[in-house]
Amino acid sequence: MSDNTIDPATESFVAHRNLLFTVACEMLGSATDAEDVLQEAWLRWVKVDREQVRDDVELAEGVSMAIMMVVETLSPTERAVFVLREAFGFEYDEIAAAVDKTPAAVRQIASRARRHVEARRPRASVTRAEAVAVAESFRQALATGDFRSLLDVLAPDVVLVTDGGGLKRAALHPIVGAERVIRFVSGGVGKSGTALSGDLTVVNGSPAILLRVDGVVDGVLALRVEDARVAGMYYVRNPEKLTRVGTETPLIRR
Repeated sequence: MSDNTIDPATESFVAHRNLLFTVACEMLGSATDAEDVLQEAWLRWVKVDREQVRDDVELAEGVSMAIMMVVETLSPTERAVFVLREAFGFEYDEIAAAVDKTPAAVRQIASRARRHVEARRPRASVTRAEAVAVAESFRQALATGDFRSLLDVLAPDVVLVTDGGGLKRAALHPIVGAERVIRFVSGGVGKSGTALSGDLTVVNGSPAILLRVDGVVDGVLALRVEDARVAGMYYVRNPEKLTRVGTETPLIRR
């Protein structure tokens, strides 16, 4: 094998790396810990017999950014149970040991979390061009300070989830409704006296905005677009997660 050839196991792992990082980061709350987990996962993956590996074709959709926005609205225990059961297929007794609950209680939590996610799962798909156009309209409204124009971009029942990691200002609970979201944005990153700017980017396949306040990166705002409106937003201000924006840690065989 030449030095320029990537073995099939590593090639498939790299193809799904961003998705895996999102899942690990959401569960652990730390970009550093998530990278460590990915490193260990890769070391195990390159040693397994891939002929015995069964693909779950719904995994990518199940933990997409849009779904992760919805999952973030669950309680910590519900979130852990949902991800372990729906994304990774753990048995109820295994999950019970991990979250210190009885298997019966875990079944109830899983059922409740599943209903919650299904009720809020994105229903309508949009093209990439449509999503980018909406994201650009949102970005311009922020950059010009015309926050009232966001009413033309936001769905009436839009949900904003924020993640400050305990180090940056963030809402304790999801913010629901266009008016409430605008008040939060204008009173937070868009407060008077600050220069707000943003660049369009992509986070795990979804349109996003890299926001800067007075020229300094403040966070990444991922958008879920439905029917030409922003239906969901996930604003990451957590410094642990922002340290990996635009970078990747190389895989090292130990």
